[in-house]
Amino acid sequence: MGSFSIWHWLIVLLVVVLVFGTKKLRNIGGDLGGAVKGFKDGMKGEEAGAPKPDAKTIEGEVKDK
Repeated sequence: MGSFSIWHWLIVLLVVVLVFGTKKLRNIGGDLGGAVKGFKDGMKGEEAGAPKPDAKTIEGEVKDK
């Protein structure tokens, strides 16, 4: 009772195709793929765009002026 057989999944797939149509499903798949690609590019952009410490920069604390 816990898992479905292959026939159950085929019937579900058939109903989904009949309700949404193949063109709509193709568009949803393309949109989802584009969103995932954009997310990955955004994550790479943050890593590459992070400022790196400059060799000439000296960090310290001023105690007296």
